[in-house]
Amino acid sequence: MKQYINQGSNDTRSGFGDGLTELGRTNPNVVALCADLIGSLKMQDFIDENPERFFQIGIAEANMMGIAAGLTIGGKIPFTGTFANFSTGRVYDQIRQSIAYSGKNVKICASHAGITLGEDGATHQILEDIGMMKMLPGMTVINTCDYNQTKAATLAIADFEGPVYLRFGRPKVANFTTPELGFEIGKGILLNPGNDVTIVATGHLVWEALQAAEELEANGISAEVINIHTIKPLDEEIILNSVKKTGCLVSAEEHNYLGGLGETISGLLGLKLPTPMEMVATQDTFGESGTPAQLMTKYGLDKSAIIQKVHQVIKRK
Repeated sequence: MKQYINQGSNDTRSGFGDGLTELGRTNPNVVALCADLIGSLKMQDFIDENPERFFQIGIAEANMMGIAAGLTIGGKIPFTGTFANFSTGRVYDQIRQSIAYSGKNVKICASHAGITLGEDGATHQILEDIGMMKMLPGMTVINTCDYNQTKAATLAIADFEGPVYLRFGRPKVANFTTPELGFEIGKGILLNPGNDVTIVATGHLVWEALQAAEELEANGISAEVINIHTIKPLDEEIILNSVKKTGCLVSAEEHNYLGGLGETISGLLGLKLPTPMEMVATQDTFGESGTPAQLMTKYGLDKSAIIQKVHQVIKRK
């Protein structure tokens, strides 16, 4: 098994902030907008270096999306910043009508996604945002796993033409990817080869999947781990090639099983290669207040849950 070393914990939102700062130095067309959450989105360094390219919109997220759409007409590349709940649920109409419908080059950058937002509770822990955004025609949906990958994704979407939803989180998590892995929109990454089961993970669940694979290997089960950072467009080839070899699959995500990565993969397999599959995801429920670790365990979003689903799906082969 290829070892991916935890280089120290860091929050994915800092990866976004550092990527945005670098873009501010290298791409004069990049501008940033925020809905009164500069500190939470780690945008201060960009602002300090580019005050004329930052717009504080205040608690007016719908207005922020409309302004961002307008800025693209002048050739700017706007990055909007607020919590994932407010980046999607609160402004879905504006995103649909002003950004997606006309294919505006807006980068919707959404922090504090999923239940790992923690103590803020269910009203802020959006678990349906991936489903909402992936259904918009022409919208690219990215969900990154650690600091390094979030920074790489932030840089990559600036060069990508079209609307993008970039999802990341609040807590400090293992930082284990390296720049050598690269980041290509729409291309999954094979992290660990295996023969007995395919584990396809996204976001915070990628590290949990790697830990699960290590434990499974110690018990004689060879797990192939794939990091799907781009949920739309989905890298169908890497998934199909893997399940042709392993014969079964477990998906893992910090999102409702309805509308998320697992549902997307089940549709792919149903159409092209019917395969036994299990999903690690929230079960059509809202979250609650608690620490990120407590909530990940309670809602079955950790390595133990992945291992359990692996045993279940192997029995179905």
